[in-house]
Amino acid sequence: MNRSRKHLIIGGSVLALAAGGAGAAVAIGNGGEDEGGAHGPAAERATAAALALYPGGHVNAVERDSEDGATWEVEVQKQDGGTVDVRLDRSYQLVVAETDSEDQGGN
Repeated sequence: MNRSRKHLIIGGSVLALAAGGAGAAVAIGNGGEDEGGAHGPAAERATAAALALYPGGHVNAVERDSEDGATWEVEVQKQDGGTVDVRLDRSYQLVVAETDSEDQGGN
């Protein structure tokens, strides 16, 4: 009986830790990112910051990022038709803006 009780306690603990880990993963999350890109308040702030850098542009995609020390990558379609990848840090400040390789012009 003592051995069964020990297994029950261990099993319950493992289950509780797994559920807690899953809850933490959802809480920390990835900025609400799925196949359609990131969404939610943080992604909206990234969008606004990128559009402030490229007024009149249109956001094509918002994703979490880790290149060049960035936290966010926002693809902006500029008024001239070109696109630029705007990488922002966790404070929504510009890290780097890279014109997509398909574009002929600069950013």
